[in-house]
Amino acid sequence: QVQLVESGGGLVQPGGSLTLTCTVSTDISRFTAVGWFRQAPGTERELVIGLIATGSTKSADTTDGRFTISRDNVKNTVYLQMYNLKPEDTAVYYCKAWGSVGTYWGQGTQVTVSS
Repeated sequence: QVQLVESGGGLVQPGGSLTLTCTVSTDISRFTAVGWFRQAPGTERELVIGLIATGSTKSADTTDGRFTISRDNVKNTVYLQMYNLKPEDTAVYYCKAWGSVGTYWGQGTQVTVSS
């Protein structure tokens, strides 16, 4: 059973930064892509940023280039670095890994941007 566990969420002031970590219980090189999604109350889950095995990334327009994704294949970890956070970035953030071996989600971590 593949497990993804997110950590690093919390309360941050507008303009602040935060790094989320997703630890995967298996070799992440098995997956075609990894990514971060988010879901605010009353909205659908949306892609924040994704990273495919070739190194290409795709990010949501709403992030305005403020978010970056990286992966450590030795630690089987995926990171989401967020800068200049805004109140509208408040949401539960989910890690996802997908490919021919299946699709897996983490349980989510809450990020709240507020003064």
